[in-house]
Amino acid sequence: MNVTLAVKQYISKMIENSGPGMKVLLMDKETTSIVSVVYTQSEILQKEVYLFERIDSQSRDNMKHLKAICFLRPTKVVYLFDIFGKYIFPIYLNIFQYIIVPSEIKALAEADEQEVVAEVQQIITKEYELFDFRKTEVPPLLLIMDRSDDAITPLLNQWTYQAMVHELLGLNNNRIDLSRVPGISKELKEVVLSAENDEFYANNLYLNFGEIGTNIKNLMEDFQKKKPKEQQKLESISDMKAFVDNYPQFKKMSGTVSKHVTVVGELSRLVSERHLMEVSEVEQELACQNDHSSASQNVRRLLQNPRVSELDAVRLVMLYALRYERHSSSILPGLMEELNRKGVSERHRRMVTSMVEYGGKRVRGSDLINPQDAVAITKQFFKGLKGVENVYTQHAPLLQETLDQLIKGRLKDSQFPYLGPSSLRDR
Repeated sequence: MNVTLAVKQYISKMIENSGPGMKVLLMDKETTSIVSVVYTQSEILQKEVYLFERIDSQSRDNMKHLKAICFLRPTKVVYLFDIFGKYIFPIYLNIFQYIIVPSEIKALAEADEQEVVAEVQQIITKEYELFDFRKTEVPPLLLIMDRSDDAITPLLNQWTYQAMVHELLGLNNNRIDLSRVPGISKELKEVVLSAENDEFYANNLYLNFGEIGTNIKNLMEDFQKKKPKEQQKLESISDMKAFVDNYPQFKKMSGTVSKHVTVVGELSRLVSERHLMEVSEVEQELACQNDHSSASQNVRRLLQNPRVSELDAVRLVMLYALRYERHSSSILPGLMEELNRKGVSERHRRMVTSMVEYGGKRVRGSDLINPQDAVAITKQFFKGLKGVENVYTQHAPLLQETLDQLIKGRLKDSQFPYLGPSSLRDR
């Protein structure tokens, strides 16, 4: 059982314990974030929850026909006292996380002059309830790694659907803000992407961008086949019933098509506007190949391109600095001057030096870059990025190799000191 499912079960139990009737869920900032991640608006409505509301909201309507479920941390109990005084809701079901001290219970009772509190519950979440690992013959092994061992991977542009949404659009609590997209319609200014409730997203979030385009086309063709004909006549009660029965499914599919066409369209626009195909190709060259002359020319050329963003320019120089920090013909000072001429802020320019100090050769414990990189590339499997050369997916993170060596029992004791009853050499 994962954490999201466990939290979802707790919240469902809270709602069910309040009995039938429309409800409002009152939460503090942190619990609001939790609920918005594990539940969609449509799901919570099916449980008769009319709305979510922050407990510290300054304006609240008088809705005496609703039950209020308060899902709070103990430190936010004080907000209830003001609500009790205004007597906005007729019934309160108060549920707290972690420990409630007796003094807080007493303070609640004294503040509840109208006797509106129906129940107080305490939920103490135990680790074994959230993390239910399956039993195995071989005990689990905890692998602890240092991020500085591989500072290259986080600097590379990624080409899978989920990663591109995170990187280019931003994904916060499963929501994407598209309000700045040119010509966006009102209903698409904010969209929700959740693998739990969006079958297309669940099936495509790890696929490469080229494949997404093909799958979007197939989705639209399927939608066109199911789209009701404009000249369809509703001549009988059975015709009307069939239309009403099929309409919710059609409407849901219509929303899915509109959402993903808009998201993929915006990703395509940003890729073109920021020259990300060119940028990514040079990034992969820096990460995987060993041709300093070619890399130097390509990085300098992109820095001089006015359409390459400040962020992409800085990341290119960071990658160059990590890859060729001790090369005898390093042109890093010249690249830093190019960033300055491009108008890159001093704060961002300083990040290049900081990145080398954080993940350079002097710091990292692993052999991140070695002369065999070019040979290793030919052995990597390609993910089949349709419509795009495979150069965009050459790089494999260090973690992949580390896990492979761990499974085979070949990790070096000098790099990964081991604590446990058995040998690290066990497969």
